[in-house]
Amino acid sequence: MFQAQTPRSNLGYAINLAELIFHATVRHIRKSHGNAFIGLMMNIMQAMLFVAIFYLMFSILGLRGAALRGDFLLYVMSGIFLFMTHTKAMGSVVGAEGPTTPMMQHAPMNTVISISSAALSSLYIQLLSAFVILLIYYTVKGGFTFADPVGAMAMFLLAWFSGVAIGMILLAAKPWAPGFVTIASTVYARANMIASGKMFVANTLTPQMLAMFSWNPLFHAIDQERGYVFLNYTPHNSSYQYVLYVSLVLIMIGLMGEFYTRKHASQSWGART
Repeated sequence: MFQAQTPRSNLGYAINLAELIFHATVRHIRKSHGNAFIGLMMNIMQAMLFVAIFYLMFSILGLRGAALRGDFLLYVMSGIFLFMTHTKAMGSVVGAEGPTTPMMQHAPMNTVISISSAALSSLYIQLLSAFVILLIYYTVKGGFTFADPVGAMAMFLLAWFSGVAIGMILLAAKPWAPGFVTIASTVYARANMIASGKMFVANTLTPQMLAMFSWNPLFHAIDQERGYVFLNYTPHNSSYQYVLYVSLVLIMIGLMGEFYTRKHASQSWGART
């Protein structure tokens, strides 16, 4: 009578899992703020503040001439949006409920639902924020064009996917070393303020400078994004395949680590995570 009804077919199980992920995603979105509209506005204001700061910095330092020929604000926003999407996705996945949290005591809930909802909620907020800001800018300026909107959107999703992949690695290690993971995620997010390459383009870098940034998947995603946004820029020193392959490898390692952690989880970990 009180037993949960489990689907008997693969299709029924997939539909049931999708429904659980949807409800968990809604819960995760509303967790940051009780009012969904205010939560979205806070994220929009944060993105606009980033854009304003970098716009002023480029103007004061006289670096606008080093940017691409074209709309300067689009150049700034193309880097800011992908940086925030990548960083927020990583932070959201790292903060997802682990195997020892109270939410996991409920029968339908599992770590797959927890991780998926955390990643999708981050994507939803960042995508909606970017759309609202671009719509406002389009209305105020009177229009702008992307060289390849589909490719630009693909790079946006790739930046999100790479953030999820890195978050998976940190999430798997979190129960074993919570203090280290907290520091590592913070250091990585701060380092990407420079290492993401949102303040310059790869084609202008020397081989020595390029070697300092080419390890970063976000650097490649942002540089490729600008190739799809601007008609007169063709990235030669970055590759979206690198971002995709590295992200897939990290996802696989993270899933294996999460599976191992879940099998060895102890309730006592909840007191220190």
